[in-house]
Amino acid sequence: MTTNVEQNFLLVVQEHQGIIRKVCHLYGRNDADRDDLYQEIVIQLWKAFGSFRGDAKISTWMYRIALNTAISNLRKQSRKVALSFPEFIPREEADTNEERIKEENLRQMYAAIARLSEVEKAIVMLYLEDKSYEEMEEILGISNGTLRVKMNRIKDKLRTLTKAEAYGA
Repeated sequence: MTTNVEQNFLLVVQEHQGIIRKVCHLYGRNDADRDDLYQEIVIQLWKAFGSFRGDAKISTWMYRIALNTAISNLRKQSRKVALSFPEFIPREEADTNEERIKEENLRQMYAAIARLSEVEKAIVMLYLEDKSYEEMEEILGISNGTLRVKMNRIKDKLRTLTKAEAYGA
């Protein structure tokens, strides 16, 4: 017999499972790692669900727990994160040279993101999700000013890494 709390939890996880999947894809090395991480995140969300006070949006709370769980898991395993991005981006035949250039640029960006640190990847993921610096601050526990500095450094680093990727360095 499920309680209202359990039902509410299941509804929240179902409604926001995309958050968990994005974090798992970012930090899991393969399908098995992603499945294990998904389960671990759900367990940690369940453990913390009773203490959720509603001070933040539920999605912010979930990002915080998911990212902390993923990063803690990696540190426990003390192994380097290796993101798996497709060798090519599935597509129909590109009609124009411009489309091919965009696809190559995207591939280079994925390769560059894979070379970032754990925290840098989290910042990039939240940035690409259009999270405000205030939301990122709340999720990551990093001050707004520090986030802005880190974001500028990450942008510079990505520029350098994508150039290196483009020229085979």
